[in-house]
Amino acid sequence: MTGSEASPSFRLAYVPGVTPSKWVRIWNERLPDVPLTLVQVSAAEAPDTLRDGGADAGLVRIPADRGGLAAIPLYTETTVVVVPKDHLVAAVEEVSTADLADEIVLHPLDDTLDWEALPGRPAFERPATTADAVELVAAGIGVLVVPQSLARLHHRRDLTYRTVTDAPASRVALSWPEADPTPDLVEHFIGIVRGRTVNSTRGPQRGPQDAKDAKGGGRGAAAGRAAAGRNPRGGASGGKGGAAKSGGGKGGTAKGGRGAGPAKGARTAKGAKGGRRRP
Repeated sequence: MTGSEASPSFRLAYVPGVTPSKWVRIWNERLPDVPLTLVQVSAAEAPDTLRDGGADAGLVRIPADRGGLAAIPLYTETTVVVVPKDHLVAAVEEVSTADLADEIVLHPLDDTLDWEALPGRPAFERPATTADAVELVAAGIGVLVVPQSLARLHHRRDLTYRTVTDAPASRVALSWPEADPTPDLVEHFIGIVRGRTVNSTRGPQRGPQDAKDAKGGGRGAAAGRAAAGRNPRGGASGGKGGAAKSGGGKGGTAKGGRGAGPAKGARTAKGAKGGRRRP
């Protein structure tokens, strides 16, 4: 098998905290012959992975370096502060950044929030990753402000989190390398994340002939209706005593559009009072 004849596949990159399982399940239902491979990347690596061809599309966090990439924003996450369960913040439902002014707020190198000014007091050293920062929170070193999905991803029994009302939010988007036209498989996935049905006119879920057949049966059905309306023995389907009227039973010509051959309605017309009426 040559490279041009290789079976199609689709590679979807995704960043930590994003859960693509629902969309992957729909993909597998609609395109069972096209395998979807998940590629986990860090938020910082995601744009270059797409530009370098490491994935066909990706679920990424924005803002990000979007040069050469198209993107559709999908949703905005709630921002939360991760604290020990016995912390004062755990006693309330939500806090503001001002409430964290006296706290050591950890700022990992892979932070995905677009801060204008960091809240609280800085730590002596920035943790390398969010996972490292969570360990420091558990050790009582400080608190951590992250998108809620990352707080869930790094959940620990001794930690909890609360909403931060005025912190910057993280947006998740579907992104892919810019191309004209957009590749078919990317269009498929765009349709899935946007909630299009399998019968949608956008995207290549159906072939052109399938779309025609879905519209009232296509040309074959129209031809069947036309053929059923012509009585080969001279009976007119539009006459007062013709096949249309006498075919009102189960096999009548009005419902005979299922085929172009002699329909049951045509035989009914033979026995009707007006079936042999000559002009």
